[in-house]
Amino acid sequence: MTAICPGSFDPITNGHIDIIMRTLRFADRVIVAICHNVYKKNRFTPAERERLIWEALEGTDGITAEDLERVEIRVFSGLLADFFDECCADVIVRGIRSNSEYEHDLAQTLANRQLNPRLETIFIPANPEHIFLSSSIVKEIAAFGGDISNMVPPCVASALYRN
Repeated sequence: MTAICPGSFDPITNGHIDIIMRTLRFADRVIVAICHNVYKKNRFTPAERERLIWEALEGTDGITAEDLERVEIRVFSGLLADFFDECCADVIVRGIRSNSEYEHDLAQTLANRQLNPRLETIFIPANPEHIFLSSSIVKEIAAFGGDISNMVPPCVASALYRN
């Protein structure tokens, strides 16, 4: 089974890492799909986000070399429904932190199913320690010099403090 974990990953957080690791438990191949939206102002370029994701995954306890061989990181722009077919994927995996996020992602899922009836989505609830985590919150805390060491992998914290 091929699963796609889509997101902006600007930057990747420990919550994202957790969802990817949990997806590796049931999927043969996991595509971490970096959404490139030219209308959105991102802190990191798509290439920087890809590099940070690899560094983060390689430095994560519990992810083996065999697991990493099953991960692919790709940048895409356009419709997720089209990217799904391009990747010959079986399922989209979304991490859910709250009811409001579920409602938003459910609406997105239903729209994607209209565009591509083959598209299926699995919602994985966030672990309690990651419920509050979002890339936006992490960037804001880092911008004011706050401690983000328990929110992101060390390579991401370094990159945020450097920029």
